[in-house]
Amino acid sequence: MPKQSEALILRTYPLREADLLVTFFTRSEGKVKGVAKSAKRSKRRFGGALEPLTYVIAHWEDKEKQELARLDSCDIISSPLTAEVTYPRLVALSYVAEVIDQLLPDREANDDIFRLTLSVVRNILPESIWMPLTYFDLWLVRLIGLLPDLNTCMICGNILNGGPAYFHPVADGFLCENDKRLASTEISAESRTIAAQMFRAPIAAFVGDPWPRRRGADMRRFLAQRIERHIERKLVTAAMLDRVD
Repeated sequence: MPKQSEALILRTYPLREADLLVTFFTRSEGKVKGVAKSAKRSKRRFGGALEPLTYVIAHWEDKEKQELARLDSCDIISSPLTAEVTYPRLVALSYVAEVIDQLLPDREANDDIFRLTLSVVRNILPESIWMPLTYFDLWLVRLIGLLPDLNTCMICGNILNGGPAYFHPVADGFLCENDKRLASTEISAESRTIAAQMFRAPIAAFVGDPWPRRRGADMRRFLAQRIERHIERKLVTAAMLDRVD
């Protein structure tokens, strides 16, 4: 039966001479993998619609006893390529696509994460990548159920308030001064305050704020560690972001 849904293109891979293997995140059925026949040749059916994080109406069909769907065509709603594509912006977009691809299971719809991803992609601009990435990581980790209490030491249960807090790659939450482990990293009270603010307001409320790379960097590092521990692999694009000025 033919299907269609709003979708975000995540990744494409060459498959045979002219076909592409496409992973796309649909609003109706979650993450779907499908084969786009002759996609390298057909500008009418796909054109630029298969670029990462292009927002489309995807048309596909599931075949009985076949794991991969047949992706027939995509109608572009909006494309991130309409704004200037700088290297930092390209890496930021690639990070979002990789995280969604690696973190979400196949065929499990999640409208909250779909809307989050769409709003974040729209706000990753040449002059602003760190704010939307911070918002994305915070809300995604929360929606997946991986976010610990930001204000409590996971060992002793003491309230952290504005005092020092720490995190460690093998710890599931924050640690106080007394319970921190060797090689722990401090996370600032400012970053924990930013997180609380982001949970109370839409991403549009932070547009236009000065947001240098260092702002919230410790929180982003902690959240990336939570994601990597959950998927049991390193994120390629997280390492690339570490090298972006």
